[in-house]
Amino acid sequence: MAYKKVESYDEKVTSDLIEHYKNSITLLGEDVEREGLQKTPERVAKAMQYLTTGYQQDAREILNSAKFTESYSEMVIVKDIELYSLCEHHMLPFFGKAHIAYIPNGYITGLSKLARVVDVYARRLQVQERMTHQILDAIQDTLQPLGVAVVIEAQHLCMMMRGVQKQNSVTTTSAFSGQFEDGRTRSEFMRLLGQSI
Repeated sequence: MAYKKVESYDEKVTSDLIEHYKNSITLLGEDVEREGLQKTPERVAKAMQYLTTGYQQDAREILNSAKFTESYSEMVIVKDIELYSLCEHHMLPFFGKAHIAYIPNGYITGLSKLARVVDVYARRLQVQERMTHQILDAIQDTLQPLGVAVVIEAQHLCMMMRGVQKQNSVTTTSAFSGQFEDGRTRSEFMRLLGQSI
């Protein structure tokens, strides 16, 4: 059986975006009818819809879909969750890793759901600071754990490709709730991440 890639896009949105990207390419001084650019507006229109699928997803619904009663009450950590997002200021990518921990209070969730929550918020026009808190809030509101910790480390192409052009800069953001606001619990989390505070 031959491989078949199936993609689904809103036809009206795709059509409108294609026209906008054709105009943008022309305004930048290129010939949109040149062989290498003929399908570019359509490709970009579809790529942008994919990169913003988070607007059509609900992080709390994802967590609730795999919410289980469990008496475990020690720290649960999922490290190195890859993320790719678009800076809302320049619509250039930023990418990195999210580290999430929570201390259950009667409920746990499927581990893959934590990664999916990261994707929900990463696949939007974003700022790293807001995304860090959105991830924390979704987990806190849904699982009502004793505490949540979220740390994101990312590189921003808006700093690397343009502006200050600092190639090796990494931005780290963090958010803590509940027991992670206590210095000892936070220190344990950071130690388990292998990072210094």
